[in-house]
Amino acid sequence: MSDMKNIVKYIAISALMVPMVACDDLFEPAIENIKDPSMMEEDANYADAILGSAYILMPFSSAPVNDVATDDAVSNDIDNAWRRIAEGSWTSRTGVSNDNWRDRNASIQYCNLYLSNVDEIKFSANEAVNTMFRDRLKGEAYGLRALNMYYLLQNYGGRNAAGELLGVPVWRTPFDSFTDMNVKRESFAKCMEYLLSDVEEAVKLLPDEYKDGLAGSDFIKERYTGVFPEGKIDGAAVDRVFGAKTFLRMSGRIAKTIRAQAALLAASPAFVDGSGVTPAQAADYAAEVIGTSLALSATGHKWYLETGNGDNASANNAEVIWRDGFSENCDIETDNFPPSCYGKGRVNPTQNLVDAFPMANGYPISDGRGNYDATKPYEGRDSRLAEYIVYNGATGISSDNRTINTGIDAQNNDGINKESGYSTRTGYYLRKMLRQDVNPNGANTVKKMHYTTRFRYTQIYLAYAEMANEAWGPKGTGSHGYSAYNVIKAIRERAGICKGTTDPYLDECANAGKEKMAELIRNERRLELCFENVRFWDLRRWNSDVNVLNTTARGVEINGAAHKFIEVESRVYDPHMIYGPIPYNDVLRFSNLEQNKGW
Repeated sequence: MSDMKNIVKYIAISALMVPMVACDDLFEPAIENIKDPSMMEEDANYADAILGSAYILMPFSSAPVNDVATDDAVSNDIDNAWRRIAEGSWTSRTGVSNDNWRDRNASIQYCNLYLSNVDEIKFSANEAVNTMFRDRLKGEAYGLRALNMYYLLQNYGGRNAAGELLGVPVWRTPFDSFTDMNVKRESFAKCMEYLLSDVEEAVKLLPDEYKDGLAGSDFIKERYTGVFPEGKIDGAAVDRVFGAKTFLRMSGRIAKTIRAQAALLAASPAFVDGSGVTPAQAADYAAEVIGTSLALSATGHKWYLETGNGDNASANNAEVIWRDGFSENCDIETDNFPPSCYGKGRVNPTQNLVDAFPMANGYPISDGRGNYDATKPYEGRDSRLAEYIVYNGATGISSDNRTINTGIDAQNNDGINKESGYSTRTGYYLRKMLRQDVNPNGANTVKKMHYTTRFRYTQIYLAYAEMANEAWGPKGTGSHGYSAYNVIKAIRERAGICKGTTDPYLDECANAGKEKMAELIRNERRLELCFENVRFWDLRRWNSDVNVLNTTARGVEINGAAHKFIEVESRVYDPHMIYGPIPYNDVLRFSNLEQNKGW
């Protein structure tokens, strides 16, 4: 089901039918078993299921996925699709993002179905509650539609043979089996206009966050005083619609976050000349999420380890803007723990990434002022190195606190390139995102709560820093009370770099100007967001030179005190692969659907 007609079938068959329950219906289903979208008017649960389908199709992963197609990681799984892409098999037929095309468009269809019917749906006999439910759920649909447009533009926005910057076909109303699907792609700028318009609608209709006790808030008083009898707002009714139990669904702050992420994409070098969005606008959108002052979570760079409030199913970690629900498992640990910890060691960080972590005094390891010692390469480094990556001699990986030997002299499968198929290819294992209090041992499995983080505040801080630097320089603030410099200093201090003192390397970069500061910002982004499926797309929106895309992934062979750096895996990308392909089957079937150049 890769083309749009099949999406129609998918909607018609999967979303708009209920299971057959009578024996005679097995051959001739009764007509009452087929649900038409208009039936949402009388069935609020069915209506919620339509919008719920848009939530189910969201494009987030709890584990590293496309990092192994960058210079940050490789996979030891020979069947990994992103590994094959990195090694030269990316085509419009085989691209692993083809499912995104199907799912994002299907999700938009669900949103459009909902928006076309929501004003007729009866949620409650209480008219005030009914009005609030309609508004909230419309706001959710607008926000979800914007989210899906953002991911469509990230994956498929690009230039045609004439050099025009195109987006995707735009669907603002639901289609059916009679709809003409052979439509042209809108310009990238037009797609951004639609996205920004959807966010504006969502922000009007949704509170920044869901919590009990909103009855006295300006948001409620300004919108709903008139719908309550005699203007007396019912706090219980408000809590029913906007209370804490709703906190995992689309909110105003989440919609603003989507806008900030989309604007970052649009104002980046690969898109800025045809997106209609400037770096200053992108910085402003990020600042709307951050607020009037910087307030980074002190442990935000390792939020995934905070099992105290992290295991609270009714609250968010202070770093998290949006997440999904909890599930008890040890899946990501089973995939990525070293073999001696009963894992498969799938994602192997590269020497390239290890070298990107500076010294604790903030200087790169290539700078003599950092006092890097090649004979003790992991000492005196940025604390995030030990927190994100398992290197030779590391401990604290699992509950038994064993020491991991990744060298060629290892006596177990933790050593580099052992024949088990689960050992590291680079001399490193993944630590970030993993909980050390689980045990994947089949004989004594210990599972813990996990959730997928969809957006977190550090992403938005880094987006602001990048765009503010581009718009106003390292220390310019625009209309805000903080600069790119302030953000990067706070992020580095949180990691223990020059905490409470001056950061001479940061000062040097800021004083050198916008370009040098941009290098540092991009490196901080690389470190903070590693293994979060960000770098693959960052390299592309930065319009990186093909030689950068094709940087060979390196590793290290350790034998006692000897360190030998090795080439592990080549990258094979062509210049046109800055932009991803429209799926081949859709371009073949729809003559008006123009492919990106080179595909």
